[in-house]
Amino acid sequence: MQLESSPLPDDIVRLRLSGRLDIEGVRAIEESFALATTTRTAKIIVDLAEVSFLASIGIRMLLASARAQAKQGGTLLFAAPQPIVRKVIETAGIDQIAGLVEDIESALAILSQRNVPKGDPQARRGSNRDR
Repeated sequence: MQLESSPLPDDIVRLRLSGRLDIEGVRAIEESFALATTTRTAKIIVDLAEVSFLASIGIRMLLASARAQAKQGGTLLFAAPQPIVRKVIETAGIDQIAGLVEDIESALAILSQRNVPKGDPQARRGSNRDR
């Protein structure tokens, strides 16, 4: 598992994950991911396009980060997950705490306009839940 952080306009941070969020993958990035997502209020896009597998330990890591940002008044959006990863996120209810969008462009559009409060249905507009 790899984690790459890059700053974007409007004080947005993009965290690109690639690999498997299983026990080995989480161990490889957990500290740096937690540092990037839980220590300060921020506008964060977690790019999941290259995550091929999401185990329960990965769900726990994502959920903890989403809860921390929601509690601090920040915004964390999950973007571009593969279908199987999207299904796990929706089944676990993580998308009820942090937004879930189809692609990076949608996440940027949402975060550039405003800081999305938790549970904002606009942040989940790209959800497959209604399909």
